[in-house]
Amino acid sequence: MLTSRERLLCAMRLGTPDRVPVAPFGLGALDPGSALAQELIERTDIFLEVWCGGEQYSGQVNDSQIWSSGDPCLGAAAEIRTHTEGSKRVTTYETPQGPLRSVIEHTGVTTAQTEFPCKSLADAEKILSIPYEPPQIDATNYHRWAERLGGQSLVLVTIGDAVNWVAELFAPQEFCLMWADVPELMIELTETAADRLCYFYGELCKAGAKYFRVYGGEYVSVQLGPEAFQRLVVEPDRRIFDLVRRYEGVVHFHNHGPMTRFYDQLLEIGIDSLDPLEAPPWGDCDIAEAKARIGHSICLVGNIDDMEVLGKYPTEKILGMGRELIEKAGPDGYILAGTSSGTYTEHAARNFLALVELSEQMAG
Repeated sequence: MLTSRERLLCAMRLGTPDRVPVAPFGLGALDPGSALAQELIERTDIFLEVWCGGEQYSGQVNDSQIWSSGDPCLGAAAEIRTHTEGSKRVTTYETPQGPLRSVIEHTGVTTAQTEFPCKSLADAEKILSIPYEPPQIDATNYHRWAERLGGQSLVLVTIGDAVNWVAELFAPQEFCLMWADVPELMIELTETAADRLCYFYGELCKAGAKYFRVYGGEYVSVQLGPEAFQRLVVEPDRRIFDLVRRYEGVVHFHNHGPMTRFYDQLLEIGIDSLDPLEAPPWGDCDIAEAKARIGHSICLVGNIDDMEVLGKYPTEKILGMGRELIEKAGPDGYILAGTSSGTYTEHAARNFLALVELSEQMAG
């Protein structure tokens, strides 16, 4: 019998494990110390995400705290000041060409970014003017969790891809307009990020971190389309992931939204697994079609929503859906998972456990 880590890696490498893995992403809204959380860790095949960078606090001036960035794309030389204005957390990025301001606002209901650092072409040039120094890389957190969990769970270092950094500099409208008006600048920003990420991934691999969860492509697939996906996702990410493969690492790619028209491009990137492969109405994935088109080159992960389906439907219905997914996508190169929301409920957790029993039964 395989451990959950071995089971996940077997599937991600397109093998046929002892049963189809059933993989929540983290513990959702569960109390980590609860009996249900412990049962989930022991019985399912959980993915656990960690971060291996970090901001460095360097002091305070008046009411502002000063940080050096742990962002692998922004770099450690960037000086960042933060302070609060009522319900707002204001961040100022100091650059040789002048400051940039970002605002995150908190309400009694939610938190949202209401102002982004870059609002114009000139602001993009300010970002590029910041002297670059690679941030400190520390894989201790990765190794600590991998050792703590033993064979239970696969620990993934979570990092945004190259275009994710660019997209988070701009409000969505400006991000789209930049691609329409100055695509060459968007490509320059993304390629710059990819250069810096190659170093970051390489150093993590040298430090023994081998398994990565990468996100950010949905900014392009949902908002900009296939041509932009080729230039801003496929080409820059491919060289990063080629580097990871040289260290015998594994890349799990996270991309929300309709993905059917991007299948051929996904094959070009060099990823090992893909989630969440959302079914309608959230996406357009037919799991049988996905298996036929890309499922013999990429491990398929997901196709069942953890909030709107696993979190709400009765177990009997969930088991019927799970059986159909395993029949169509398994037993090789498939992981039955949710949408990696990280916020699933106790009801969803119990449905995950029921799916483990189903997977065991179907494996005989």
